[in-house]
Amino acid sequence: MSDAKVLDSWALLCYLEQESGFEKIIQVFEEAVNDSRPLLMTVINWGEVYYQVVRRYGEDRAREIERLMGSFPIILVDIDRNLTREAALMKATKKMAYADCFAAALAKQRKAELYTGDPEFKSVEKEIKILWL
Repeated sequence: MSDAKVLDSWALLCYLEQESGFEKIIQVFEEAVNDSRPLLMTVINWGEVYYQVVRRYGEDRAREIERLMGSFPIILVDIDRNLTREAALMKATKKMAYADCFAAALAKQRKAELYTGDPEFKSVEKEIKILWL
């Protein structure tokens, strides 16, 4: 297991909405800054956060959140063929949303821990380490 940590969209939306578990995300952010080890998130999962904010609050608010997210200790990971293949294999064999498969595939590829509260990730608990919020 590497020291890398992956966020899925659920985790970031939890923080932005200050839902139950958001304090844990604050702690994760602080640890990332203190350890100089930014968190990882795929651009697919970032896009999921963006569209959820647009749906709930409109595009102006989504742009504000985009600027705010730029200050977070998160590195956005672009999608390549290998990551897409891993996500596609997960989607074909697990009951998970396709975007969630990208977060899980990134965690698997990087041997990272994944922060989420989304119960869909229970189906990959044997393949990757899930840190439940």
